[in-house]
Amino acid sequence: MNKMPPPPDFDENPEWTEEDFAKARPASEVLPPEVAALLVRRRGPQAAPTKKTVTLRLDPDVLDKFKATGPGWQSRMNEALRQAKV
Repeated sequence: MNKMPPPPDFDENPEWTEEDFAKARPASEVLPPEVAALLVRRRGPQAAPTKKTVTLRLDPDVLDKFKATGPGWQSRMNEALRQAKV
């Protein structure tokens, strides 16, 4: 198969402009419902929950430092508390 090269100014993944963002629509508005539903990730109920839900008041700086470490910060906070052996 003989493919023609793209034009010299072609960008396969251009940076979005303000106009692009203004025109953007959620997937649920532009895809068929059965396809959009596949994009939603949900966890099902745990068969045997191993952790307990609690309400905990923390200083903002402590919470911010853990959140700044990225996804999985709750598990890292749990491990830090475990290591504290309180």
